[in-house]
Amino acid sequence: MEYKDYYKTLGVDKKASQDDIKKAYRKLAVKYHPDKNKDNKTAEEKFKLVNEANEVLSDPEKRKKYDTLGENWRQYEQAGSRPSGGPRSGNGRSGPFTYEGDFGDIFGEGGGSGFSDFFEQFFGRGATGGGRGGRSAHFKGQDYLTDMEITLEEAYHGTHRLIQLEDEKLRIATKPGVHDDQQLRVKGKGGKGSKDNHGDLYVRVHVTPHPRYSRKGDDLYTTHTIDLFTAVLGGHTIVDTMSGQVKVKIDPGTQTGKTIRMKSKGMPVYGKQNQFGDLYVQLQVHVPEQLTDRQRELFEQLKSTY
Repeated sequence: MEYKDYYKTLGVDKKASQDDIKKAYRKLAVKYHPDKNKDNKTAEEKFKLVNEANEVLSDPEKRKKYDTLGENWRQYEQAGSRPSGGPRSGNGRSGPFTYEGDFGDIFGEGGGSGFSDFFEQFFGRGATGGGRGGRSAHFKGQDYLTDMEITLEEAYHGTHRLIQLEDEKLRIATKPGVHDDQQLRVKGKGGKGSKDNHGDLYVRVHVTPHPRYSRKGDDLYTTHTIDLFTAVLGGHTIVDTMSGQVKVKIDPGTQTGKTIRMKSKGMPVYGKQNQFGDLYVQLQVHVPEQLTDRQRELFEQLKSTY
């Protein structure tokens, strides 16, 4: 029976921390994952061994037993003894453990578990799901992440994009009011896992900056210019909003920088019908840069009466 050095398999020192082991395992699992190495028997074997090594070294109790026995594990097996301590099942073998992988799916049915003799005999064949009464372990496929860019208008009204995922085209739709950097989850469209336990696809939405509006939560902010005479005398002005133009009343004596609130003219509240944020409009008063002689004369008269 072959002794396998699990530390060497993961490329870590025997004094490696649990965090170091986890990082090493994740890196190697991605590298040798069957989805990335189709029909590559060498990568498949390495993937099996990497998972086997992680299952032992990531569990402090199993790691302690492994460190204690080392290469002398064969002597314990031949003597019919097992290390004491730890949970045990009713058949006298080591108790079941959890593993984020379906060994049957990874190694194939009918061809043995694919585990080293040491792993099966030391921890019990029931741990792999191959023994009678053993519990089949399952693993979830890898989650995928992609990006989707939309405009603020599209975020307001809702939109969709077609995403090519391997041999499948997915229609990704957004509800009105989606936020920048919001992630949409498409269940079961990630990497393949055991049976139907596939990973998920996460679509991260990026809303491009708008030339007129800035967004804070569900509220929108913009500026709007009015002429001097409307600011002084009062009147009305037409303000552009995401849902169309709106006529707004301007009070006499309005100063530049004044902000008016247009209720429910902001962004839709995501996932809630008929609920909207507000639009805040900062007014800018335009002062004429050139005056005719007559206009200047009238302003001088006005000044003298002020």
